[in-house]
Amino acid sequence: MEHEGFLADPDAWFTEAMYRSSARLVRYLAHRYRIPMDRQHIIGHDNVPGLTPDAVAGMHTDPGPYWDWAHYFRLLGAPFHATAESGADAVTIDPSYPRNEPALTGCVTPGPCAQHGSSAVMLYTAPSVSAPLVGDVGLHPSGKSTTDVNDTGARASAGQQYVVAGHKGGWTAIWYLGQEAWFRDPHRRRVALPARAVVATPRRGLASIPVYGGAFPKASAFPADVPVPADTTLQYRLPAGESYVVGDEVAGDYYYAKAYDSVRTWIRGGKYYEIQFGHRVEFVRASDVTLDLVR
Repeated sequence: MEHEGFLADPDAWFTEAMYRSSARLVRYLAHRYRIPMDRQHIIGHDNVPGLTPDAVAGMHTDPGPYWDWAHYFRLLGAPFHATAESGADAVTIDPSYPRNEPALTGCVTPGPCAQHGSSAVMLYTAPSVSAPLVGDVGLHPSGKSTTDVNDTGARASAGQQYVVAGHKGGWTAIWYLGQEAWFRDPHRRRVALPARAVVATPRRGLASIPVYGGAFPKASAFPADVPVPADTTLQYRLPAGESYVVGDEVAGDYYYAKAYDSVRTWIRGGKYYEIQFGHRVEFVRASDVTLDLVR
């Protein structure tokens, strides 16, 4: 659904009335259509993947880092909480919104954005704020992410779930876009809640597997009179030894019609898993991965 506002000016637009009205509608729709109320199924526009490689950089960035996902899910009646014991292999991101104030740029006025609570944690290549941010080759061919408020390349947001890649001091690393990504996770104010999750890992013997922006059937499944759509294989790879949390099982399908009132064709085939790969969700073929339950 669409909300009115500008992500770089949250206090002027993200009102309590908006949060409550939106949550009331989403709660109703989730109940009516049996949609799980979690961050794998209720996502922001900034979590929607680009369908093809050339679409990745132009995808939407709203509602952005200042949308209070934890508050929103409390209004939904589904607050974030630990679902596993301490030391679990997966985590749910859950920073304290009012205390979490990442240093961002590119807001309403030139220079640094005003300090503000945020649902987003910044991700680094090493356990240090002086280390570079993790890169997103889909957004930046150079691999260098920025602190711009619209740059989603090095962020994890409240409610999103990832597999743990390591710990060091007051830092935790997760697998993110095919690399280790570190965020501050102080012992006295944890950002990462232990989580029980189903995760996907490349099948044994595969050095890496492709990542897709959409769940389409293979080209061989298309009849001769239906043009094969653009390849949804993205510029990312999921390396062996890394695991990502599965949001849902998805059947490959494609709807084709020349016009709204013309003959309609559904092509179906193949199975995918939606995964939390970076800040956005992506897809992997079921035949490329094995699934495990971590807790």
